[in-house]
Amino acid sequence: MELRYQLSVTWQGNRGPGTTGHRAYDRDVLVQAAGKPDLLGSADPTFRGDASRWNPEELLLAALAQCHLLSYLYSAVRAGVVVTAYRDSPVGVLEQVGQGGRFISAVLRPEVVVAAANQVDTALRLHTEAGQNCFIAASVNFPITHQPTVSVATG
Repeated sequence: MELRYQLSVTWQGNRGPGTTGHRAYDRDVLVQAAGKPDLLGSADPTFRGDASRWNPEELLLAALAQCHLLSYLYSAVRAGVVVTAYRDSPVGVLEQVGQGGRFISAVLRPEVVVAAANQVDTALRLHTEAGQNCFIAASVNFPITHQPTVSVATG
């Protein structure tokens, strides 16, 4: 099976003179897809971007974390683990070399809450399976590690 994804990315940063110099334009971008809210993008502030907008590096990290979360929830259902909450605080590391660069690592740090104490060990182990099933993780060429915690819901 092959799935296709389509969107529109429009540069909005022409201040008038276009790209006549590195300081002559903004890095503002509008990302749109049918039926979805617009996403305001820019470059990282290090590269003269707008810190109030999403940059590509953040979006890649968000895609990794979201993909892992969704793969994890699927695995949890299959394993009979009842997840009641999930939050992640991922960290990605980009190495800049000359004019280019690349991600060299990402660490996902999911905090999972499960319904019962007897599900904790399985819930921890499921992160390996979720990492193997995540389409985005399988598409990148840098290591992704997991530092999960699992707790039991109270009340």
